[in-house]
Amino acid sequence: MIDAGFFDQLRQRGLVQQCTDDAGMGAWLAEQQRTLYAGFDPTADSLHVGSLVPLMALRRFQRAGHRPIAVVGGATGMIGDPSGKSAERKLLSPEQLRHNVEGIRGQMERLLEFGSAANSALLVDNYDWMGPVSFIEFLRDVGKHVPVNTMLAKESVKNRLERTDAGLSFTEFSYMLLQAYDFVHLRREFGCELQVGGSDQWGNITAGIDLARRMDGVQLYGVTLPLLTKSDGSKMGKTESGTIWLDERRTSPYAFYQYWIRVEDADVSKCLRYLTELPLEEIEALDEATRERAHEKAAQRRLAESLTELIHGSDGLERARRATEVLFGGSLEGFSASELTEIFADVPSQELTVEQLRAGLGIVDAFALSGLCGSKSEARRLLAQGGLYVNQERCGDVEAQLTEGDLLAESFFVLRSGRKKYALLRVADRS
Repeated sequence: MIDAGFFDQLRQRGLVQQCTDDAGMGAWLAEQQRTLYAGFDPTADSLHVGSLVPLMALRRFQRAGHRPIAVVGGATGMIGDPSGKSAERKLLSPEQLRHNVEGIRGQMERLLEFGSAANSALLVDNYDWMGPVSFIEFLRDVGKHVPVNTMLAKESVKNRLERTDAGLSFTEFSYMLLQAYDFVHLRREFGCELQVGGSDQWGNITAGIDLARRMDGVQLYGVTLPLLTKSDGSKMGKTESGTIWLDERRTSPYAFYQYWIRVEDADVSKCLRYLTELPLEEIEALDEATRERAHEKAAQRRLAESLTELIHGSDGLERARRATEVLFGGSLEGFSASELTEIFADVPSQELTVEQLRAGLGIVDAFALSGLCGSKSEARRLLAQGGLYVNQERCGDVEAQLTEGDLLAESFFVLRSGRKKYALLRVADRS
């Protein structure tokens, strides 16, 4: 069953940047099931949050009744797309690319429905059809159909030629031909008629449309999506500590959740529209809440919950919530050393040796050492008032000693003064 109003919904969410048939695309999609594709470069073994816009677009098309193809660029990834880049990418080895492709495959399978239904998603690697083709064959069968002046007119090429001293290598210049041929192959093999991608892919998409017309005499279509950027124009998904990845081995569910909680008010509405499946009515209500009660962060919380559950499942969301609650006095039970390190990444930390611990470390000494208390006398006073905690347990005995049995994940003491002031004591080289 095709959702006839689907394309209008994409527009209402602000997800249509450019379209090869702006007036007729909605009606064309409503006529029958269409097959479409989006490509993903395997430059790492995980996708990052910037990949969510095209990946969620494939998911939206599938839920509207269409058939999505996710193309992992095992071949094009060996070249590197120059679009939006000021320098040539580092070329990856075949072994590294295979590793990356396998990592990305699992993430796509989490968001798209694969199987035997008419609109089941396909996951393909363009190395499968490009790898066996020789350079001579490619020049003879594909290159002869592409005018060089047309390639030079593309923005991605012009920008590199005009803005950088290094120019553009022939390797990168050829990328456009490889991606264009992907569209031709997918049309021949799977009846694919539509390509979607970020707005920086417009030149590559139209190159594929033109190549299909020249080689096979067929009309294909393209739609570009907005890039995921902040209100200041910079890309989302970058922090001081690095990229926000979809793989929890690179970015934990807690760190992923916290990234969205901290999204600026000016950006949260756009993220809700681009990345979630929440109804527009709910998003508009959250917009109003942001305008009237921004301090409550209702939109950010809903965004973080929706995306964390989508990417990491209900278990991942629960872990992220538990980790967040820790900073408000929640239980520390069951967290690993790496999770505790991440949760308390921004609090003061001090190291002590296992010899210092075994020689005897009193509660008062521990709080003075951590810096949470300016002196031992201050620590005694706060302890008497019931304001000091070790591992979220209130301290009541001024003579108490910390022991190895009190360590969390065999490495940490989490100290707290009052409601929100934390510090860590790390025990180094415990054996």
